[in-house]
Amino acid sequence: MNHAPGEPRFLGHPAGFSTLFFTELWERFSYYGMRAILVLFLVGAVSGGGMGLDDRTATAIYGLYAAGVYIASMPGGWVADRLLGAQRAVFWGGALIALGHAMLALARTPRAFIAGLAVIVLGTGLLKPNVSALVGELHRGDDARRDAAFTLFYMAINIGAALGPLVVALLAERLGWHVGFAAAAVGMAAGLAWFRLTQSRLGDTGLRPPGAPQGRGLRRHWLMLWAALAVVLLLAGLLWSGALQLSAISLQGGAMQGMAVVVIVYFAYLLFFAGLDDTERRGVLLLGVLILASTLFWAGYEQAGSSLTLFAERFTQRMIGGFEVPAGWFQSVPAVFVLICAPLTALLWTRLGARGRDLPVVVKFALGLAGMGLGFAVMVGAAKVLGGGALAGSGWLVLTYLLHTLGELCLSPVGMSATTRLAPKRFAGQAMGLWFTSLAMGNLFASRLAGGLEGAGSRELAAYFLRMTGWGIAGALLLLLLWPLLRRRNA
Repeated sequence: MNHAPGEPRFLGHPAGFSTLFFTELWERFSYYGMRAILVLFLVGAVSGGGMGLDDRTATAIYGLYAAGVYIASMPGGWVADRLLGAQRAVFWGGALIALGHAMLALARTPRAFIAGLAVIVLGTGLLKPNVSALVGELHRGDDARRDAAFTLFYMAINIGAALGPLVVALLAERLGWHVGFAAAAVGMAAGLAWFRLTQSRLGDTGLRPPGAPQGRGLRRHWLMLWAALAVVLLLAGLLWSGALQLSAISLQGGAMQGMAVVVIVYFAYLLFFAGLDDTERRGVLLLGVLILASTLFWAGYEQAGSSLTLFAERFTQRMIGGFEVPAGWFQSVPAVFVLICAPLTALLWTRLGARGRDLPVVVKFALGLAGMGLGFAVMVGAAKVLGGGALAGSGWLVLTYLLHTLGELCLSPVGMSATTRLAPKRFAGQAMGLWFTSLAMGNLFASRLAGGLEGAGSRELAAYFLRMTGWGIAGALLLLLLWPLLRRRNA
């Protein structure tokens, strides 16, 4: 997209970028703030206001929630592409998220709490893919600043991700779990207010659904949406009443299998039935490889909210003088590292691109997987410290998060940018939903793996972290071996 001289700018980008930047910042404040205390609340003693669940069930609920907010991005992208447009999808998504967090703050029964999580899932499905797609729409074509814009957008994510756990975890520890959940609701309300006040800066970008049908087609799409919502409400009612009995662990396993089937079927639809030309089809094939690599990366990285948080609470020395650092604060560490490293990464990509030496997307993804694997190699050392009967120093987790963050910066913002570039325009929102589905699958795998660590000692933890190291390094090597073939697919 070309911009006229003197046009209002924000950080060197169109003025509408500021609307998206701060909306995403506050949404991530609410998401990561609540995430910092979710597993701790679920396993916390009932006498202290927690739910008193075992690790396997707690991490299953956490994984289903974290996966849900991303898998909902696929229908959320469809709603924006066909019915609402990205701008309206972002607004109504934010409203649902704020409502869901308020429900968590007021909930006094497990069912009410789960209902609040479900509302957040629906809202995030509308907001998350479409706010990212709007960033791409502001930088259409071959804009050389696209990767840089997404890296700066990643800074907004991580400002919120750094502040959220610090505020929410401290309030939860000092004033109670539900006060912490209320703080997350306030954060999303602030983001929603900012979006409404500055929405005009976006102009007509994402205002109208690009794939909206006309006449009967439009009515049919609305009927499909209402029918889907009716099914969701029916299932929710059956679960609430107890007529349908499902455990979190069984749902976790079924969701993992179901998501894999959905992704395979959707890619088959795009390749064979969506009427793509050869160039679009090649882009979709490359996108499929990136989705697989992304899933493996997030299966390791997203253990920050489960196994690594429990490691921080149970096996890490957290005393500083007379103050015990809340375990949830460690989830701010990756975000702080992103804030330090993201501008440098954005500058690196921009300068390499200007010199015609930018790294291929596949190589950046390989670096991301290597960073994930090396981070778990550090945790092998942390686990061995426990064998001597001592708690691990906090430096082990900090170094792990640094390596994971460097990997994240090589993979995640680049992956979002590549998705907007590789996806056919008429499937932009759905393709971004597909990208977030890789995070959903990764979260489910991460929670499944973490749930098997209950009662693990030094030796079992060290063996587990070593396996995660091997998976990350093996994935990176496989991508590098595939590079010559994928290079012909505009990688």
